[in-house]
Amino acid sequence: MTELLTAAQMRAIEEAAIASGEVTGLELMERAGRGVVEAIFEEWPELKAGSFRAVVLCGPGNNGGDGFVVARVLKEWGWEVEVFLYGDPEKLPPDARVNYERWGAGHGCRPITEAIGTITEMHPRLVVDAVFGTGLTREPDELLKRVFRDVHTCRWGHGIEAEIVSIDVPSGVCSDSGEIIGANAKYEYKIEDGTSFPLEDCVGADLTVTFFRRKIGHFLAEGPEYSGRLRLVSFGSELETLRSKSLHQLAELPGRPSRFDLFTVRTDTPPGISDISKGNEDHKYTHGHALILSGGAGRGGAARLAARGALRIGAGLVTVGCPPEALTENAARLDAVMLRPIADGDALGRVLEDKRINALCLGPGLGTGEREVALVAAALGVAAHAPPPPSPPHEGEGGREAPGAARGDRALSLPPGRREEERGARRALVLDADALTILAREPDLFAALHDTCILTPHAGEFARLFPDIAEKLAAPATKGPAYSKVDATREAARRAGCVVLYKGPDTVIADPSGRCSINSAHYDRAAPWLATAGSGDVLAGFITGLLARGFSPMAAAETGAWLHVECARKFGAGLIAEDLPEQLPAVFRDLGL
Repeated sequence: MTELLTAAQMRAIEEAAIASGEVTGLELMERAGRGVVEAIFEEWPELKAGSFRAVVLCGPGNNGGDGFVVARVLKEWGWEVEVFLYGDPEKLPPDARVNYERWGAGHGCRPITEAIGTITEMHPRLVVDAVFGTGLTREPDELLKRVFRDVHTCRWGHGIEAEIVSIDVPSGVCSDSGEIIGANAKYEYKIEDGTSFPLEDCVGADLTVTFFRRKIGHFLAEGPEYSGRLRLVSFGSELETLRSKSLHQLAELPGRPSRFDLFTVRTDTPPGISDISKGNEDHKYTHGHALILSGGAGRGGAARLAARGALRIGAGLVTVGCPPEALTENAARLDAVMLRPIADGDALGRVLEDKRINALCLGPGLGTGEREVALVAAALGVAAHAPPPPSPPHEGEGGREAPGAARGDRALSLPPGRREEERGARRALVLDADALTILAREPDLFAALHDTCILTPHAGEFARLFPDIAEKLAAPATKGPAYSKVDATREAARRAGCVVLYKGPDTVIADPSGRCSINSAHYDRAAPWLATAGSGDVLAGFITGLLARGFSPMAAAETGAWLHVECARKFGAGLIAEDLPEQLPAVFRDLGL
């Protein structure tokens, strides 16, 4: 597991290290600057072999101090280096001021106002962005935005072949959220052939060099897009020793933001991956029985994908429950997966009298009509009152209620004595796709969610379930630290009282306590071929299968999401949803399982 930090956490660790006397701020700054140069030479070995021209943009804080060290080291290598400073040198922090003076004594430093137009005219081979880093708390002013646009020109053409390197985080990007800071950040950027494309008022880096730990914003929102490739520089053992103590002290500060409640925002391999192995003495019921609820005739494909995923990930038994009229269709496509006719909510309640069924999945291809509402109610242990007559069908849809069709008001209740074991409540339950639409329309069902449920919304479904939270997330970020997808998912999980897996390349998973992880499909784990129909259904099946096997909801969501990306990476280009479960054996072999 790779630990991610917020800007405040990183500052707390650095301050603790300096206060301990084990290391000075100047030493940390020197390590940072030299680490950046080493990372540049490792990324582009040809730059180490020659003498080139570099532009270093320094900001008013310690990130700028790192930039002065970079400039000095490049000069030592024989480079021609031009440094521009944003801000008053008299107001630099003490350590940054020392490095400003070390550089300026022999080479000089120009105000950043002189950078506009000058950068492109210099045709630099390298541009180093040391303006803000993790310290950005406000929208860049118009002067800086003009400079950032010149940096884009250096990167994208006009006869300039510059590499752009950001220190810690690209300037203009919030290190806690990956959001671009600015109310109106987008603009149209024109390239040499006259075509244009949208860019943001921030630096777009080819390489971002960060220190000690990667930051949350490197993996969320626009952060990966503008960070380019990501390299990590170690700050030394002093910070490792003081990490736990400093984070504990930060957590106890009064009035801290919610994002600092727990320090478990992580990415990469989930800790419980080894639990997927099976023992020689196991039998099928050792690994649970998953029930996947399906829609009617012609709508069973999504549920079959989920069932295949649950079976491949190791659930002992998997059953698809469908309307009687869909049995033949599903039987023609399924072998190892069992079938069960489930006509309505009452039928599901009877099926759930079998206590061996320990995990359910509702949503993929389910539908949103009266039957489906009753199924969700039964799965949650809620008994629905007799519904009003169905709404008239839409034109061309016969007597079936269309997904999303309006219905009359319905009263749902929690009848005494029918809430727990008898109706199947408290079973592990994945609610995806159409089931999420039902929850968004039925507040009583939403209120019946419990801590063994997992919600798996994409952005549109999240907005329907949590419109106020989605609105905060979509609002332009005008100051930092900005409200992030981590904040939104944590808030949603607290409200729902269950695990929420907010899908995307930056999938965020949170439980009601605030524990959170990021399953990133960026950088070396990029998996763009997951953008295909049915991939989310397979993910729901993976998670359901892991629940059946006894994984906790949080562990099932983390492990399922991680394996989902690994399967896509294993297959590569041309992936379709059916391919995902079939990659699991190879992924398991790579893990030594």
